[in-house]
Amino acid sequence: MRWSSWKYWEKLRNITRVITAVGGMQSPALVGLCEVENDSVIFDLTMRSPLRAQEYAYLVSDSPDERGIDVALLYQRHQFKLLESREYEIRFGKQLQRPTRNILHAVGQLINGDTLDVFVCHFPSRSDGQRKTEPLRIAAAELLREKTDSLFLTREETHILIMGDFNDHPDNKSLSHTLQAKPIPVLPEKKELYNMFYHRMKERDFGSYKFQGRWEVLDQFIVSGNLLMRSNTLHLNENNALIFKEEFLLEEDTRYYGKKPYRTNTGPRFLGGFSDHLPIYMDLIVRL
Repeated sequence: MRWSSWKYWEKLRNITRVITAVGGMQSPALVGLCEVENDSVIFDLTMRSPLRAQEYAYLVSDSPDERGIDVALLYQRHQFKLLESREYEIRFGKQLQRPTRNILHAVGQLINGDTLDVFVCHFPSRSDGQRKTEPLRIAAAELLREKTDSLFLTREETHILIMGDFNDHPDNKSLSHTLQAKPIPVLPEKKELYNMFYHRMKERDFGSYKFQGRWEVLDQFIVSGNLLMRSNTLHLNENNALIFKEEFLLEEDTRYYGKKPYRTNTGPRFLGGFSDHLPIYMDLIVRL
């Protein structure tokens, strides 16, 4: 892709700009990242780029993915005290399938003493076709559901936050049926999972990724029901999650219509943008 030192540091500066802009006056306490090359890249981002002023610690998975891409979690230690972390490899049985990204799981204590389980995911892609690759994402969802079920069984109060690029829409089988991530109800149950974008799928031009002129909801937040209960000491602000769609992250879509994400590259051609996906974000209220 003809990377150079200048392009590399420009990319890190751009990531810093996005994270800072999403947080506004306050840096995000947690940041999930997909398509991370290795630990060295995240070290440079957090310790050697302008982001170092925000004092992030980090975790990076070490996946068997053939392209060498992983997921990472940045966290601010004064807001999220890391208790333990692990990663889960997704296995596809006897099928001769390419290995994919591991699921990263971090457990942390918040400033009010509540424990938060965070999962960062990048499910197998659709590059060989949605139907052919669907069983791979179902396998990933089965593993994730197994881990969340274990938490629900062993803890009375389980606060679960799942985020990432799922390469499926909220109503696809992997998420709605296998993971059982439901639309937000009037009365949530604390030991169920709910997809924060399910109810917005049919909105015009709503999405984080644009494919052939159509916005798609591939990047999502999925939470346990107790995070939707405003009486709890830890809950979502307005039960709302958002897509960060600021103008500087967009460019004109000359082939179709409207705007599209301003990418870093188109093939080997360097554009100097940010990503082909838009960031998603939400506010967690921590009551002391």
